[in-house]
Amino acid sequence: MQKLTALFFTTWLLLLASCSAPDVSHYKGTQPEFDFKQFFSGKLKAYGVVQDYKGELTRSLVVEMDARWDGNQGVIEEDFVYDDGETQKRIWRITLNDDNTLTGTADDVIGIAQGASEGSVFHWTYSLELPYDGTTIEVNFDDWMYLVTQSRLINRTAIDKFGIEVGEVTLVIEKVE
Repeated sequence: MQKLTALFFTTWLLLLASCSAPDVSHYKGTQPEFDFKQFFSGKLKAYGVVQDYKGELTRSLVVEMDARWDGNQGVIEEDFVYDDGETQKRIWRITLNDDNTLTGTADDVIGIAQGASEGSVFHWTYSLELPYDGTTIEVNFDDWMYLVTQSRLINRTAIDKFGIEVGEVTLVIEKVE
């Protein structure tokens, strides 16, 4: 009976936590106004850390980005370099919609990333094949970007598996040009 009670309580807490996440519309009117296409144009550089589910630092990284647009179709090339020497490349293909929503794909993204911006905030979610222990695992990314100035933003990404947060990535992204 104690195990059943503990399972019920844990499930209830997880449901409560999932309902308490803010919606991007909460940030309507905040400044500076986040324009995805304007920010992600040209060369950018990101500095970040990866933390595990306990909040312990597991890696640090630097990302060089190059973003270009043809109308509302964009390409963002990301070159990752981790502190242990591992490198990784991701090429995003982005579509901006008239209603401030965005879709994106990349080779390691499962399906289509969906996002929206409001005020100074951009939020998107996607599933990713993440290299792990000689293979890959599917994880979900809940990505929040907060524009601080027109040339700098803070990006916080929660990584979850089966609805349980297993890690977090925090980046500071700056325009180089």
